Amino acid sequence: MIVHAVFNLHQGYHVLVIDDGSPDGTANVVRQLMTEFPDQLFLEERKGKLGLGTAYIHGFKWCLERGYQFIFEMDADFSHDPNDLERLYHACKNEGADLAVGSRYIKGGKTENWPLDRQLYSRGGALYTKLLTWMPVQDPTAGFVCYKREVLEAINFDMISFVGYAFQIEMKFAAWKLGFTIKEVPITFRDRKVGVSKMNKGIIKEGVLGVISIQWQSLFKDYHRRLKSGN
Repeated sequence: MIVHAVFNLHQGYHVLVIDDGSPDGTANVVRQLMTEFPDQLFLEERKGKLGLGTAYIHGFKWCLERGYQFIFEMDADFSHDPNDLERLYHACKNEGADLAVGSRYIKGGKTENWPLDRQLYSRGGALYTKLLTWMPVQDPTAGFVCYKREVLEAINFDMISFVGYAFQIEMKFAAWKLGFTIKEVPITFRDRKVGVSKMNKGIIKEGVLGVISIQWQSLFKDYHRRLKSGN
């Protein structure tokens, strides 16, 4: 299980699981594990399917309220290798990054056991995003990220409006527009070992139209002002 894999690194990580009423009993499993890791594992339960993006923002706010200095997001299905957490942390702690992205599409990064259609969607989406936004990120839809708390404190979460692929793009775009340094760290992304992909036509449509919307909004003079958090 991903929780054990992270804690077995013995690097002092804490794990927050956000469960939106999963029918697979995720919350019950986490509650049982919390007795084993009472000071490291935490659970936030929400009613109904509110979207991946809102779950991440809920988690970001939870971490900021508790004073965490480095905040990660990652998939819990082993598509992202927990061993890479330290490399992302190192990039932010020691290499000048404000936001470190586990990237499939820079030198040294790759995917394994991914269906051809997923590869085409992902690579095509990355190129499309770069062409439209000019953002210097090769893997803008990546979901394996380490943020310095200063980045999340600076972003007005009310301006983040998407919940699927476009959410990942929008967060990186916001950080870039606010002047933060983004560094990509090569990773190997493996097709999920457990679970079912949430990819569907709606998410793809959101990604296509979302990129246009993000860039369109950025052209307005007050975009940068509205993007900044009032905290």
